[in-house]
Amino acid sequence: MSHDCRLYLITPPTLPEDFERQLATALDAGDIAALQLRLKQTPDDELLRTIDRLRPIAQSRGVAFLLNDRPDLAVKSGCDGAHVGQTDMKPREARKILGDLTLGVTCHNSRHLAMEASEAGADYVAFGAFFATQTKEPPEMAELETLEIWAQTMEIPCVAIGGITAQNCAPLVRAGAEFLAVVGAVWNHENGPAAGVRALLTAIQSA
Repeated sequence: MSHDCRLYLITPPTLPEDFERQLATALDAGDIAALQLRLKQTPDDELLRTIDRLRPIAQSRGVAFLLNDRPDLAVKSGCDGAHVGQTDMKPREARKILGDLTLGVTCHNSRHLAMEASEAGADYVAFGAFFATQTKEPPEMAELETLEIWAQTMEIPCVAIGGITAQNCAPLVRAGAEFLAVVGAVWNHENGPAAGVRALLTAIQSA
């Protein structure tokens, strides 16, 4: 099963100065399915400028470029789709705006929410957090069993998210996660983002 699991990168909470360079080296380090731009409390005009800078880096490498929270801006700015949380827009509404573009929905630890999301037209559902994470305070924690049962019984792919590293990802891969969403394990890796990507890909292969 392990080779079926792919990496899903999420941008760091604050983009460093040379982020374009970091992003390119990370995406060139191995197979990455998608990149989600996740910038909270950023004014629309700044968000659109950032999308214009980063989207071509991902899309030119065949990596889907998804925008967090804002299906409207995703459509307007040529993104491949959007990801919405439970406190953002309702999945059905997001699906209407996105048309054929990719829609992902955060479902925490709830198969019920995931069923609702899939009925509303989500292309993937995200479960998490599986481990402690610095990105969200405090995270809602998810159980391996939620992921396992979903992966075994449902067609819609699931993403595992939350504090995932090369050291702890094996159980998630074995449980059937189609994607591992990572932030810190790549951007904060002591040897740089490319090393972070390679370490995760190696861990996925050997899970």
